[in-house]
Amino acid sequence: MKNSAVGTVAMLIVGTASLMTVAAVTKTMDQAEIRALEQRFAAAVKAKDVDKVMQTYVPDESLFVFDVVPPRQYVGAKAYRKDWGDFFAAYPGPIDTFEVNDLSVVTDGNLAFAHSIQHLVVTDKDGKKVDLTARVTDGYRKINGKWLIVLEHVSVPVDISTGKADLSAKP
Repeated sequence: MKNSAVGTVAMLIVGTASLMTVAAVTKTMDQAEIRALEQRFAAAVKAKDVDKVMQTYVPDESLFVFDVVPPRQYVGAKAYRKDWGDFFAAYPGPIDTFEVNDLSVVTDGNLAFAHSIQHLVVTDKDGKKVDLTARVTDGYRKINGKWLIVLEHVSVPVDISTGKADLSAKP
């Protein structure tokens, strides 16, 4: 009887440890998948490829975005696709730099969030270089085994005394 109880406890300990290991591996894999999504996003932005940019977002009207440019919010993939198209058209030259820095990812089951600092250097219609740094927070949902952005908030710090945006904010 005593050996049976010891065996049962040992099996429970091994089983619990195995489940904890599986959970840790899954969390690590999910974080890696989101990091890969952000790398695909950066490559798509650099290529000015709206279709590939939008492949990182949920493709329906549930997408919700607070962007740094008006209007106050974008609801739905169709509206945000237009925003990206308008952005690329406003800066007809190549994208000299687009970097996703300081990416921090947290996952929990089928939901995740991340925040990063994104740096962009583009050329406007007059040939002038524009250097922008923004803070980005994304919410993700794993849908049919694939992580997609379902919520995004892009912002820049504002100097309260002047009301002007700080487009090149440094820590």
